[in-house]
Amino acid sequence: MREETGTTHRGEDWYAEELVGARFTSCTFTDVDLTEATIRGSVFTDCRFERCAFNASVHESTAYVTCTFSGCNLFDSTWEGCKLSGSAFERCTTRPLRVVGGQWRGVSLRGANLSGQDLTGLDLRDADLSLADLSGAVLRDCGLGGALVRETDLRRADLRGATLEGVDLREAQLAETRLDLAGAVLLAELSGAIVD
Repeated sequence: MREETGTTHRGEDWYAEELVGARFTSCTFTDVDLTEATIRGSVFTDCRFERCAFNASVHESTAYVTCTFSGCNLFDSTWEGCKLSGSAFERCTTRPLRVVGGQWRGVSLRGANLSGQDLTGLDLRDADLSLADLSGAVLRDCGLGGALVRETDLRRADLRGATLEGVDLREAQLAETRLDLAGAVLLAELSGAIVD
């Protein structure tokens, strides 16, 4: 099993690499090509990815805990059952990508373009979605409790079944946004209405 702590990888070719059960702690990856890589059952903790290519990569049951992705390309990547708690995406190409379940609690997707993406069932509690483009996105049954949505574009997004405790939808851009009864009541109450 591959285990590394505090190492730096720069300009390396990891094309179609297969990492299973690997552990990386406080490592830095700069300009690393992970195109079509498969990363399964691995753990990355406090790692930094700068300008890395994750195009068409597959991530399964892998944890990226308090990691930073800066200027990375996630085009056509798949994230299935992954844990990205406390991680941050900065200036990354984030669509299209495929997300199947997982826990992205406390993740920062500030300013990210996730328009039209299907994020059904994703745990995004306490996430920073400020300034993100989620127009037309499917957020059905997502855990969104405590998420920041300041100036988030939620036009035509589907929020039915999503948990919205502590979310101030008044700060988001809403138009043709689909809400279930609980979401509609929450929005009405936030706007000063009394629902009885």
